[in-house]
Amino acid sequence: MTRPILLYTLLMLVLLALFYAALSVGVATLSPAQVWHGLWQDDGSMESLIVREIRLPRAVLAVLVGGTLALSGAALQGYLRNPLAEPGLLGVTNGAALGAVIALYGGLATASSIGLPVAAMVGAVAAVALTYLLAGRSGSTLVLILAGIAVSSLFGAGVAVALNLAPNPFAAMEVIFWLMGSLANRTLAQCALILPFVVLGWLCLLACARGLTALTLGEKTAATLGIHLTRLRWQLAVGVALAVGAVVSVSGSIGFVGLVVPHLLRPWVRHRPGHLLPASLLGGASLLLLADMAVRVIPTSGMELRLGVVTALLGAPFFLALLYSERRRRS
Repeated sequence: MTRPILLYTLLMLVLLALFYAALSVGVATLSPAQVWHGLWQDDGSMESLIVREIRLPRAVLAVLVGGTLALSGAALQGYLRNPLAEPGLLGVTNGAALGAVIALYGGLATASSIGLPVAAMVGAVAAVALTYLLAGRSGSTLVLILAGIAVSSLFGAGVAVALNLAPNPFAAMEVIFWLMGSLANRTLAQCALILPFVVLGWLCLLACARGLTALTLGEKTAATLGIHLTRLRWQLAVGVALAVGAVVSVSGSIGFVGLVVPHLLRPWVRHRPGHLLPASLLGGASLLLLADMAVRVIPTSGMELRLGVVTALLGAPFFLALLYSERRRRS
């Protein structure tokens, strides 16, 4: 068994173990037998309600969100050859946030169950399209990064304006809580709604593996190896916009997963971007399952911590350490 296959197998086993643990851990701890009963017996019992209505949607959404963010981060770091790249760099996160805020303020979120997710996905696609329009067809990766930062700032300013002009404090708090990111009070119907977009985005990003590996040799060499760089660029953009826009539309903004997971796993795949993509997908899903379990068991007075807050607390020190190591390496 080759090293990448062994790594994928281990990550899959860890993911399955954490998924099952996510169905057991919470305010009411369930035994393996109770979890199994709750999964397969819809008899209205307490175990069935807890597992099916509360914990299963959270676990499924954690897999979708964590896998998407980490996979997108690995793909962007490989394409841009920038260790600090993550999904928000193309403006996807703030674009989805602005779309969701407009849906919340305009009443679209309450008028239809799909209003909020659709508005957030439209915002994410609009942000990526604007980023690529500003960067131009033949723009360098540096121009693309600068365009992404500008678009992200623009859409972030739109969210800030919406908060500033909130008609009442309750509307502003609703938006703020959504922006913090959470998997609580989500349903399997919402997971089913975003699943086609997430899977399509995953397929687009995983199909970039050969091109990203070839790019490690330089753009000219990659072109001589048959890699169509413009097609690769758009394939990456479509994959990130679809997958990240879809998951952010349900979970809200959850940061640092796309930055941290690829860096943790890169040494295990010998720094090969193509092998890093599936590893990051599995690792990101596992990390977010673990973080969501931590959210449930951390003692708080009243409302539980938001998942986006926990990932920020875990990711910020890692980000600072990464910046410090990059500074030392370049000095």
